[in-house]
Amino acid sequence: MQEHTVNILEKNYFHPLHTSIHPPEKFNNPFYYEPHPLCLLASKELQELIPHLPLDDEGKMFGILVGNYQGQLGYLAAYSGQIAPIREMRKNTKIKETENSILNFFVPAVFDYLQPEGYFKIHENEISRINKDIHNLSTASCLLELKDRYTSLQAESALFIKEKTIAAQKAKIRRDIYRQKGEITPEEQEAMIKESQFLKAEVHRAKIKYTKPLTELQQQINTKLKEITKLKKERKEKSDMLQHWLFSQFKMANAKGKYKNLLAIFKDTAAIIPPSGSGECCEPKLLQYALTHNIQPLCIAMFWWGKSPKTDIRHHLHYYPACNGKCKPILQWMLQGIDVEKNPLEINEHQTLQVIYDDPHLAVINKPEGMLSVPGKNHRESVLSITQQKYPNIEGPIIVHRLDMATSGLLVIAKDTDTYINLQKQFANHTVRKRYVALLEHDIEPGCGTISLPLIPDIMDRPRQNVDWEKGKKAITQYKTIGKRRILLYPQTGRTHQLRVHCAHPEGLNNPILGDMLYGERADRLYLHAEYLEFTHPITGERVHFSITPSF
Repeated sequence: MQEHTVNILEKNYFHPLHTSIHPPEKFNNPFYYEPHPLCLLASKELQELIPHLPLDDEGKMFGILVGNYQGQLGYLAAYSGQIAPIREMRKNTKIKETENSILNFFVPAVFDYLQPEGYFKIHENEISRINKDIHNLSTASCLLELKDRYTSLQAESALFIKEKTIAAQKAKIRRDIYRQKGEITPEEQEAMIKESQFLKAEVHRAKIKYTKPLTELQQQINTKLKEITKLKKERKEKSDMLQHWLFSQFKMANAKGKYKNLLAIFKDTAAIIPPSGSGECCEPKLLQYALTHNIQPLCIAMFWWGKSPKTDIRHHLHYYPACNGKCKPILQWMLQGIDVEKNPLEINEHQTLQVIYDDPHLAVINKPEGMLSVPGKNHRESVLSITQQKYPNIEGPIIVHRLDMATSGLLVIAKDTDTYINLQKQFANHTVRKRYVALLEHDIEPGCGTISLPLIPDIMDRPRQNVDWEKGKKAITQYKTIGKRRILLYPQTGRTHQLRVHCAHPEGLNNPILGDMLYGERADRLYLHAEYLEFTHPITGERVHFSITPSF
């Protein structure tokens, strides 16, 4: 144990905290937490060091784990992923003392696979060589010339066949007109038949003329492409084997003293195979070091430093929960044996559902914040489950549209299939009018406008959404300010988290909705409320509208 003490203090991974702040009774849930004062204190120390790091233009996630080591309170620090220049500095034994302290401030990787002469780099270099060969073959002049000749000959073929086809069509029109003028002699009939047969044969000969040379060129191209396809197959096999090997080397500890590699951890999840980068986020790095060095974990927090990425939304110095895609299966394993706070999002609490309009065909309800529209994986109480109990005779689908769990406000539900289909069409045709009210984190200049940012799900951290100008789906929101931080939002499309992302994203309002723990900072609730809903009643044909004042 003394050896660990020397190792920790000499390399400066464990940083003492001298404070009267009491540790929490339970380890905070990394997927839903308010940073503990000890984490805030440790983060402040870390943030004074970060400006001296060789970071690139984009920001980075940093993490703090406060722990107890042999009765001493302190913390560990980590960053997600890699900081390449730091690796280069580590190899230099003549670095300055100040640089050395920076290098040894952060816990090491769970598994350092980037050793220049190590297994991973050797096989990665093999894959890089295959990539180079594929690029050289794909851009080789002989292949490009063959493709150009094929394209030109194909165009020439199409033009020639078109000319022959048009000539045959024009001749047919002339014959038809001549026949309509009156009786024709047998000789004329025979001549027209011969002309028709000849011109059809001309079209056929035109097609045959180019078939052989086009086929020969395609065969030559295929021969070249076959070599490229073979290399791509080899690249995939080597890449898969290397990833498999890498994941097997990440042996994650838990508080019970047991170990599992990433392949075993993800085997029974929906992903089956660990996503790229698994095990390299702050949380597993910090827990791995703590659990393998007899440091008792007390609390953890992760914050973003720097510019927000172009797609994802991260705000400088904001704290964020662990991601679901990469980290959740790993942390569920590593936290076994640690008394962890419950995630409020996974606790099933009974809530009441206010019905503000009710008739035989539909109902309009006021959904409270914190209630799901439809049941999730943990079968929490939802609008659907409550309405099924309240209206046991409903036939067909019920939920016409949804609100995020954290959003409160108006929802219309259908009590029969015809009403459901009618309302669905109204939403699809954008004839339903909706208005939301929100409170933002910061003051906003008076005015109105339109935000258009295409959205796509973050497959590594659902239900988060990213902005993607190439693959994202169109999302449009109109807005109007009605106070220093109060704003009205009019969604013209209905994408998941649309209003939240459009407010928070730098290319949107760059001002998160208050209490948005995914795209901004936590508060006592998400201050977003669907206050107005207008649609055509499917049975009466009347235009009906409903409103409900928010509690904030």
